[in-house]
Amino acid sequence: MKATAGELMDTQYDTLKPDLPLSEAVRAFRRASTKGRKIFGMMVTDDTGQLIGMLSMYDILLYMRPKHIHIWGDMDDIDVKGIMDMACEKAKSVRVGDIMTTEVVTTTPSSHILRVMDLMIKKHIRRLPVLENGQIRGIIYISDLFYDLLERLSYEGTTQ
Repeated sequence: MKATAGELMDTQYDTLKPDLPLSEAVRAFRRASTKGRKIFGMMVTDDTGQLIGMLSMYDILLYMRPKHIHIWGDMDDIDVKGIMDMACEKAKSVRVGDIMTTEVVTTTPSSHILRVMDLMIKKHIRRLPVLENGQIRGIIYISDLFYDLLERLSYEGTTQ
């Protein structure tokens, strides 16, 4: 069974650049999702490969959401389609670096998976970059953590 972040992390991951248009980032999410898992967030790196941010579906949805939607009521009298079309057109000029999360929580390969679990739960994180000496080594998705837990729960090794 896996005990550390280094044993649990995925070393096959895609990254984005901060100057990439949001429309290209969305295409990158789709391409990455065709590899057997749905990807809803990616690390953003500079030209030297250093982690500088994360872009997630939440960042994109937050950007697309109209600022004052909470006062619109039930929106029966509003052309929501028109608003979404305008927001999508406006988003084409936005760059990844404009809306990415820059305060990224990370872990190290030697971190115990209970520490990883605690971080992800407390910080509401769905993906956690694994760094060693400032270099990206991999990423842990909350689903990996969950499926590792399912394996442990269903493991029929030694009896008590």
